[in-house]
Amino acid sequence: MTDQVDNWHKLARYDTNMQGELHANLLRNNNITVSMQALSSIPGMNSGAVLWVQDTDLAEAQRILATIPADGAALLDEMSDADFDALSDAQSNSTQSNPIINDDLLNNKNGGND
Repeated sequence: MTDQVDNWHKLARYDTNMQGELHANLLRNNNITVSMQALSSIPGMNSGAVLWVQDTDLAEAQRILATIPADGAALLDEMSDADFDALSDAQSNSTQSNPIINDDLLNNKNGGND
């Protein structure tokens, strides 16, 4: 048995599990040990998450999370035209395999006999 005590500190709370997982992975990619606590014990319930870090990693984890824009408008301001072009290309490529639906058939419920 060791005398070491785990000193975990609450780092952040997120409204969705996905946000928590994304930020936890970012910290893990920066060699910070993170524990994620789901706010619901029901599997599949998207009730949010809390991230916990060791006291030795707290300052570095706070610094990393502070660099992430929390505002969607701020993120859009930081994106370049090349980023938007890359997103547009990826979106157009993903829709090419979907069949095209004829809007005229959907809008004309009576087969064109109004």
